Amino acid sequence: MDNILRFERDFPGAKVVRLERNYRSTSHILAAASGLIAANKGRLGKTLWTESQGGEKVVVRGVWDGDAESRLIADEIEQARKKGRKYRDCAVLVRAAFQMRAFEDRFLLLQIPYVVIGGPRFFERAEIRDAVAYLRLIYSEADDLAFERIVNTPKRGIGDTTVQKLLQVARLNGVPASTAARQLVTTDELAARTRTQLANFLRDLDRWRGEIERTHHARLMETVLEESGYTDALRLDRTPQAQTRLENLKELINAMSQFDTLEAFLEHVSLVLDLDKTSGDDRVQIMTLHQAKGLEFPLVFLPGWEEGIFPSQRSLDETGEKGLEEERRLAYVGITRAREEARISFAANRQVYGRWTSQLPSRFVDELPLANVEASSETGYYGGGPGMQQHGSRWDEAPNFGAGYSSPGWRRAQAAGYRGSHPGRQQVIEGEGRLVAVSETTAASDYQRGDRVFHQKFGYGAITAIEGNKLTVAFEKAGEKKVIDSFVDKA
Repeated sequence: MDNILRFERDFPGAKVVRLERNYRSTSHILAAASGLIAANKGRLGKTLWTESQGGEKVVVRGVWDGDAESRLIADEIEQARKKGRKYRDCAVLVRAAFQMRAFEDRFLLLQIPYVVIGGPRFFERAEIRDAVAYLRLIYSEADDLAFERIVNTPKRGIGDTTVQKLLQVARLNGVPASTAARQLVTTDELAARTRTQLANFLRDLDRWRGEIERTHHARLMETVLEESGYTDALRLDRTPQAQTRLENLKELINAMSQFDTLEAFLEHVSLVLDLDKTSGDDRVQIMTLHQAKGLEFPLVFLPGWEEGIFPSQRSLDETGEKGLEEERRLAYVGITRAREEARISFAANRQVYGRWTSQLPSRFVDELPLANVEASSETGYYGGGPGMQQHGSRWDEAPNFGAGYSSPGWRRAQAAGYRGSHPGRQQVIEGEGRLVAVSETTAASDYQRGDRVFHQKFGYGAITAIEGNKLTVAFEKAGEKKVIDSFVDKA
């Protein structure tokens, strides 16, 4: 980018030709993207135009949480398909790879074919396979494939020759590889250092196995990754991929927390990996914004437009204003990948690295020009910017995505014998002859109407309505907002 900005200074007299005609997007999409990128100071500037006038406005939606966001997008893809679009016409563009997992789970549940562009699916990533192999071996000592994968991952001085010897002894004696390892550490067949490292590894496995009944499996996964040295190895790795792999492992822990038992989680992983991937070319495409450069789709979904996620907090911390402008360029890229429809979403609450956090909409939401945007929110706020003040909500007219719904994908899941909920924060109960999805967060709150509370971001306020553990609070300075009761304290 700096080369472009310096070009006229480095080559005085050069003629600048602005390529301003756009052959891809509608005028509303271009105007929204141009209004956003105008906030960047480091740019030469140009005014895009197209002969494709009008079209749909850019849709911005605020939802309650990450699960609601994935349900909403999956349902809208199904609705678009009913209107004649192909699955391949739809793309989900995320800022970071760890965001893909929620959409993969939702699409798998509803049997919506999809493909991850630029990398493997979430549970096929090397670091996820490593972590799951640890869990499989802890759960079943007879899992030789898992043993072979992680006995020297991360590097602990147990080489390939030793591993092959262990497997050979196991086959000759008809015992699992871990049993053969326990036998060999008591003999002189292995070098002293190797015996020590192998004995330490087996001792760690026994300790972790003893924690299964006492420790939640998500917390156990955290312990295993730390005590095995796996996360330390990634922290010391200076390659750009290392941070992404750490983020994926944290998202794995998020996923695990949504299952009741370790066995249920491992069964889910097994089913995901066994699914037939030969669904042809008609598939929803999931990718990061970086990988979307140069591509185009009729319908583009841009989820996770929240501060800290997009723009990325890491980018802001490392490079400040320069990083913010690069993030804004990515937002511009995302919007202009859409030929006909662009839909942006943000969540008020999101589970980030195992913890529920209250999220604020991205500053990029505020920078979109009001004339080119159709905005609605179930969360009670957008971002506070002049272009996105609340001006009525369409959520009263929209399907209740937190309740039971009957999209084609949901009906496929039911026909396939699915009788649980999406492996997430919902449970399914029988009621009045139909399946009704009930969020676990609807448990009764300890608060009452009229209680005075304090929120770290919104300040002091009074509760005006209660729905389960969702509070509607009239804040003194921030106005009326909906928050989860765990995010406030009694004042």
